[in-house]
Amino acid sequence: MRRTLQDRNHHVIGYIDTEFSGRQTLRDSNNHVLGYYEPQWDVTQDSNHHVIGHGNLLTTLL
Repeated sequence: MRRTLQDRNHHVIGYIDTEFSGRQTLRDSNNHVLGYYEPQWDVTQDSNHHVIGHGNLLTTLL
């Protein structure tokens, strides 16, 4: 499932794709991967799979 993220002027700033497993992928408006959220470990990773922090922090990568 894809959720579109928009700013207050309704410009698309990114997308969050959720897989069946619950894993989420954050993409910018050009569809480049910015990071991942792994719910089974409760960690957010950047596009190089380095841990950013615990919990879902995907929107902070925008």
